[in-house]
Amino acid sequence: MLLNVHVKNLALIEEAEIYFKEGLNILSGETGAGKSIIIGSINIALGGRLPKDIVREGAEYGLVELVFEGISKEAEEKLRELDISFEDNQIIISRKIVNGRSTIKVNGQTVSVTLLREITSLLIDIYGQHDHESLLSRNKHLDILDEYGMVKIMPEREKVRKLYGQYKELREKLKEFNLDEEEKNKEMSFLEFQIGEIEEASLVPGEDDLLEEEYKKMSHSKKIIEALNTVYKAVAGDAEGSFGEVLGYGIKELSQVMDYDDRIKVFYDSLMDMDSICNDLSREVSSYIDEMTFDDERVHYVSERLNLINKLKMKYGITIELILDKLSMLRERYNKLKNAGEELENIKEELKKTEDKLKRQCKKLTEVRMIEAGKLEKNITEALTDLNFLEVNFKINFSKTDNYTSKGTDIAEFYISTNKGEKLKPLSEVASGGELSRIMLALKTIMAGNDGIDTLIFDEIDAGISGRTAQKVSEKMKLISRNHQVMAITHLPQIAAMADNHYLIEKSVKNGKTITEIKELDYESSVMELARILGGMEITETVINNAREMKKLAKQAK
Repeated sequence: MLLNVHVKNLALIEEAEIYFKEGLNILSGETGAGKSIIIGSINIALGGRLPKDIVREGAEYGLVELVFEGISKEAEEKLRELDISFEDNQIIISRKIVNGRSTIKVNGQTVSVTLLREITSLLIDIYGQHDHESLLSRNKHLDILDEYGMVKIMPEREKVRKLYGQYKELREKLKEFNLDEEEKNKEMSFLEFQIGEIEEASLVPGEDDLLEEEYKKMSHSKKIIEALNTVYKAVAGDAEGSFGEVLGYGIKELSQVMDYDDRIKVFYDSLMDMDSICNDLSREVSSYIDEMTFDDERVHYVSERLNLINKLKMKYGITIELILDKLSMLRERYNKLKNAGEELENIKEELKKTEDKLKRQCKKLTEVRMIEAGKLEKNITEALTDLNFLEVNFKINFSKTDNYTSKGTDIAEFYISTNKGEKLKPLSEVASGGELSRIMLALKTIMAGNDGIDTLIFDEIDAGISGRTAQKVSEKMKLISRNHQVMAITHLPQIAAMADNHYLIEKSVKNGKTITEIKELDYESSVMELARILGGMEITETVINNAREMKKLAKQAK
């Protein structure tokens, strides 16, 4: 459940700390006090859109933080799959806004908005006016039915999804072979040219590196020989003033005196080693110079070979390995086209078998849906009757899509009649805003046990209702709160009286600035807030007594 909401520097809220509890949590307050700001702040923390200028004027940043406690096993397993660690069975979500940009963290780990929404969808549902209006979209109705009957429907729907994937893949393959003879011959001719061009080159992996190295050597052979000749002259003993000549002179001088001192013998040996190195180096340099001769034919071959390889790289791949991979693909495509007739018949046969399976599975899914639809019709009718729809008739009409889809071939649409003698009409043509709110509440009551979500927030659930209907809505909300934590903003006394935990949202002026604050009410304060809602401008003793009576009756109803 949602344990704590901390909001700082958002809109009219300077700083607010709210601790929610189990059961039915009611938020009330004067119009314009900032009730929508509280829900809006929670929405922001859940990954909602950032309104312009949401950060309080003059503040460096805005912050909203939610603490969830008592995570369900299903949510816990999903969170582990998403690599979100948590301790003490708590999830802490924070969103900090600076200069119009936000940083989102879940248990200290920075996450994207997309991942945040995936996480929070496991923890909380918010039902606002927009969600009620979503009932007007026929496209949503099938998903609502499938969610209601998920135990029976979803396994069959998953089979349809897999078969549809296979069916779609085979149709795509069929398109590849659906070429007329002229197009097919044209493509095969071009493939033959490409295959022949690569095969004729007889490419060997790594040969381009070797050729590049040889070409570099050829291109700079003159500079290389000049440099090596300089080295040879410097180390060769015969050259006047060379290192070899100087070294030979030193060896000769030391040979005449080395018998007089053992240390001189060490110097002599060192010079002899150097002389040996110089001799080896001069031989190797001379040999290298002799090898640095290239005939024109070899130079021409290397140059032309590199040009060919580079041309093929530009057309087929940046390495020889990629060119050879491309060759394999071209051969495969050519063979497919060559054997297209046989392959085409195989694909057509496989497609027909798959479509037959898909058709049968779609039919089975429809049958299961119709059974579950009957149950949902009955349950919604009963739930709407409890919500003061006295002569309600609710049906789910089925029709077929033009093509197969991953959800089957069904189109489901909700039809309703709210008055005796009226014929059933599509929900979008009949229901008012208040009726939509009650229908959504009825659906949520029926489906509350299916989704595994602990916390539900109802915003504007009391839109367009009053009197006995409001009392029925409050009783239904209390029923849901037995198994869920429920939060609702209301301006109706019937709903406020049913609160297990009552919070007052107030607007005041401090230090010349308007701020919104929220506080939890004790029993007496809750009675006075209920009296305010009942009495308006003047709160008399009679109104207060009426408020106490409503609280007493609500307690009995619980």
